[in-house]
Amino acid sequence: MTTPQTPTSYELAALRQRYRLERDRRVRPDGARQYVGTDAEFSLYADDPYTEPIDRDPLHDTVDVAVVGGGFGGILAGARLRQQGLERVRIVEKGGDFGGTWYWNRYPGVHCDIESHVYLPMLDETGYVPQWKYAPGDEIRRHAVRIASKFALYRDALFSTAVTTLEWDEGAESWIVVTDRGDAFHARYVVEASGTLTDPKLPKIPGIEDFTGHTFHTSRWDYTYTGGTPEGGMTGLADKRVGVIGTGATAIQAIPLLAEDAGHLYVFQRTPSTVDVRGNRRTTAEDVGADGKDWARKRRENFLRIVSGEDVEQDLVADRWTASATLLEKLHSSFERPDDRSAFESAYEVADAMKMNELRARVEASVTDPDTAEKLKPWYRYACKRPTFSDLYYPAFNRENVTLVDTAGTRGVERVTENGVTVGGINYELDCLIFATGFNTGASSIGLAGLPVLGRGGVQLPRGRSGEHARTLHGLTSRGFPNLIQMGPLQSAISVNFTHVLDEQAKHAAALIAAAEAKTAVIEPSRESEDAWVAVLTEDAPDHEWFHAECTPGYYNGEGRGRPNGPTAYPHGAVAFHELLQRWRDESVGEALRARNSPSTDMT
Repeated sequence: MTTPQTPTSYELAALRQRYRLERDRRVRPDGARQYVGTDAEFSLYADDPYTEPIDRDPLHDTVDVAVVGGGFGGILAGARLRQQGLERVRIVEKGGDFGGTWYWNRYPGVHCDIESHVYLPMLDETGYVPQWKYAPGDEIRRHAVRIASKFALYRDALFSTAVTTLEWDEGAESWIVVTDRGDAFHARYVVEASGTLTDPKLPKIPGIEDFTGHTFHTSRWDYTYTGGTPEGGMTGLADKRVGVIGTGATAIQAIPLLAEDAGHLYVFQRTPSTVDVRGNRRTTAEDVGADGKDWARKRRENFLRIVSGEDVEQDLVADRWTASATLLEKLHSSFERPDDRSAFESAYEVADAMKMNELRARVEASVTDPDTAEKLKPWYRYACKRPTFSDLYYPAFNRENVTLVDTAGTRGVERVTENGVTVGGINYELDCLIFATGFNTGASSIGLAGLPVLGRGGVQLPRGRSGEHARTLHGLTSRGFPNLIQMGPLQSAISVNFTHVLDEQAKHAAALIAAAEAKTAVIEPSRESEDAWVAVLTEDAPDHEWFHAECTPGYYNGEGRGRPNGPTAYPHGAVAFHELLQRWRDESVGEALRARNSPSTDMT
């Protein structure tokens, strides 16, 4: 594959025109409403296929801290709280064990797309060294259990349990935590860490409920039907016609193994992903310098600096994320940007075009059928969709038992019938239909329907996916909701390696709670501190609205509706944000505390 040449101004103009054309072929008038959640009639797509809930009596006791969510965010919060000396820490998790998205996602081929030596948290603390450069899901899930066990988080945990209401009890100065298992216990503090990559979403295609074959979502993989394991060997599909709707990060990993095992595989694609080189391999402790003190912390700090736009002396990870780091500036708001924006944007467009030309050339070099190769080429700018990585995906389309069905001309699948899927008036008969259509992303469960949070005076925490009207301090605490800490991306830092961000948030949450305990205080920011924080986010927010308005539809831009500028994330890079939090803990933590049993003022 030849190295792409620097494009001319004429070629850049032609690319812009092609990108607009391909975008317009895919934009739908219903935007994000083209998807539905897995409530009510579609609840079977969200049922837990891995664990049978145990019978237990409802709890009505009191704990120090309730943590909502047992993924890495919740586990890290629990571990950091233990390090601060908190004893009664109860993690409430709707899955049957710890792991969060890695508990739910066990589809064939599942791996992390961030290097495991920087993605897996607390490697220094646990002494564990990952076995692969990009860890398989089972290794990641076992590491989540390893941390939870080391810090005794199983002791008070509630599994197969969903929090349904959080309500502040002013008299007791604690939260009442209500669950779907009849629990109603008190917690002095609540840390919300439920994440966004656990609740599956489905395309709102007419006729889904009419399909009489077997169907499931990739995040609830049905191995009782397919046979096999995440490594493959799905003998139950040997004589089956299998359809997959979706070609994002999950499908990129699952499709190669499905292609090997299915009688025939139909891949229904609206928009192709970018698929870069993976280069996965086994690693040793020597490969990553794991014999040195704080080796994992130094390695992940190095990665974070690179993907946040900062310079380093040596790239320790050296993969396709770090090689394309400059192009991540449009992917998220937390990035260290140069002062000369005009020169940056010009250079950015050239680098973007060269990278996308390289990725399209990779398709041509990998896929033998020219028509199929053309359909697999991504015609949009690099940061319009999350990049994916695989060395197995494109070769799967060279198999005789794999058919790519392009749905761009009809803006997606037209209909699901009793026995198949209809695209362009053709019904593709299927025995099994698999949805690789992602999750309800963009907010914690607090921001989504289904979890009312009632603060002081019964005021409900505003819901919604946008940060336009949110008011927080550091994205973690809000006035009127004492002792509630919300982990997640809103008005905080963002990075492609979000476990690193979550760990820094967990350290901050634990330090806040420890300070409140030491001072017999309540955690609650002042209106002035909220105003100051929102002002920082607003004044320095990058102008990305124009970029995402021109992108192909996806969850980054509200399925083509755009992504308005606003105070949604810290704009100066995740490294700077973490340093800011540390300085604030050292110098200003008292700004977020008030004495217990003292009246709060200025709540208008």
